Amino acid sequence: MREITSHKANGLNEALRIEVLDEPGSGNACHKYHITDQSVGGDSGGAVHCHVQFQDGPIKEADINGISNEALLAIVVDRLEGFQSGEFACETNADALNLVAGAMTVLHIRTKERMDRGVEGTHQK
Repeated sequence: MREITSHKANGLNEALRIEVLDEPGSGNACHKYHITDQSVGGDSGGAVHCHVQFQDGPIKEADINGISNEALLAIVVDRLEGFQSGEFACETNADALNLVAGAMTVLHIRTKERMDRGVEGTHQK
């Protein structure tokens, strides 16, 4: 088990512990993550808030067994769009929204290129 700490920037993120639960698979990426509240004295101290399971293996070989990077990014885009449509709209959130949306666009381009080459859903490059 390995801990990720790159999110720690404020009280909420200091309290959230992200653990990687598996070893990298093919492609050198991990698939299982736990996010827990490690705050002292909180009502939910140590409670699991979220388990994230990414797709493990190509769909054509392993079927659908987890979420995609794009699905997780879509959630972040939705939240940032919500902030931007309300009283918390700001230039920093707009910048973050543009960067996350840009990441989504690049991932869609990669997928389309793989589909065009007939290798999407496989271990082929």
